[in-house]
Amino acid sequence: MDCIFCKIVSGEIPSQIVKETKHFLAFRDINPVAPTHILIVPKMHIEKPAELASLGDSALGELFTLIQEIAENEGIAETGFRTLFNTGKDAGQEVKHLHLHIIGGRKLGRIG
Repeated sequence: MDCIFCKIVSGEIPSQIVKETKHFLAFRDINPVAPTHILIVPKMHIEKPAELASLGDSALGELFTLIQEIAENEGIAETGFRTLFNTGKDAGQEVKHLHLHIIGGRKLGRIG
C-alpha cells in the first residue's frame, strides 16, 4: 500500500510526533493552517470514521482523551480549538487514511 500516513506510522517517513498511544499517532501537519495544526491518525489503515468502531470502544475513548491531552499540552484547551475529519473527495480528503485535524492557536473563522 502506498499510503503516506501508513509510512509515517511505520517510521518510514519522518514526522514531528506529538504523542503516540496504542491505537493512534499524533504529529504536526507539514502545511499548517494555524499555529497549532496536528493530525491524529489510527495506526491501522482506516478510511472512514465509521470504521473506527472496528478498533473497539476503548480506542474511541483513547482518541478523545488524546485530543484533550494535546489541546492542553499545546495551550489551546482554554481558548478553543477545532477538530475536523474530512471524509471523501467532496470534503477535501486528500489522503485516504482517516485523519483528525486539531487546529487552534488563533481565532478561527466560523463554519456554518
